[in-house]
Amino acid sequence: MLELCVSESATIFRGCIPALMTPCDASGKPDFDALVRKGSELIDHGMRAVVYCGSMGDWPLLSDEQRQEGVRLLCEANVPVVVGTGAQNPRLAAQHAAHAQEVGAAGLMVIPRVLSRGISPTAQRAHFADILKAGESLPSVIYNSPYYGFETKADLFFDLRADHANLIGFKEFGGAASLSYASEFITSGDPDLTLMVGVDTQVFHGFVRCGAAGAITGVGNALPTEILRLVELCQMAATGDVEARRLAEELDNALAVLAKFDDGPDLVLHYKHLMVLEGNPEYSHQLHSSDALSPSQRAFLENQWKLFRAWWEQWPGKAS
Repeated sequence: MLELCVSESATIFRGCIPALMTPCDASGKPDFDALVRKGSELIDHGMRAVVYCGSMGDWPLLSDEQRQEGVRLLCEANVPVVVGTGAQNPRLAAQHAAHAQEVGAAGLMVIPRVLSRGISPTAQRAHFADILKAGESLPSVIYNSPYYGFETKADLFFDLRADHANLIGFKEFGGAASLSYASEFITSGDPDLTLMVGVDTQVFHGFVRCGAAGAITGVGNALPTEILRLVELCQMAATGDVEARRLAEELDNALAVLAKFDDGPDLVLHYKHLMVLEGNPEYSHQLHSSDALSPSQRAFLENQWKLFRAWWEQWPGKAS
């Protein structure tokens, strides 16, 4: 089992993986045709895979049937999809993992137990184990985020890995210190383990200073060319390439404001509007109709987008 999962992880949990948002109509009904089109487009653009039903997908606002329909349709379209397992009920989380395995998903992003006993390490251990068992043929990473109210540390990770060989990595959504911890105490020194940068503000730090192998991106949905270039430069910088490091820092700095939306509560609202600015009108609506940027937020985003676009057009580092 371990040998198979390591092989799969080498192709899935590497490079750049956008976390898909859920397009919908004005009534909040998901548009799965548009979801599949965007997933396919991003793969054609050079993304390694996509994530669906993470925070970017607004999983709490979808029914279980809607989530599974989106996953199934992506798989049927031959889009490599890593499935988020978030659920208020741990039993449902395991069912989502089993469904992902059944329909041919490429991997799992294992989200902690929320609300009920969410701060209990014992409950979280059982929760993670049930998900990993339900999707035992799928390479899986634990999604560590302060927003879920529980931090997975090295002792719990390796306790789980001793029983579940499909646990092959760690997605860290926290800041620089959290990524450094994950690198030092979990993923470094074992080529069979993968560190994924989980937030757009930490791509440079994760790749260059922490040995990350991949990044799960939000802003990359709207700016795939630019984020793929950032990842490419960071990978080169991680080998000691001085010029690539300089260019990576320049691009990371230019993206700083747009990337910062990824770690705020309105990330989906910001990135859906950014998608519209980039020519994707199917992202004009939200699943919950009262969710909206304020006029000031919208104007700020539009001004930052224009500033970045003007910079990018003149930046000599955009060519590989």
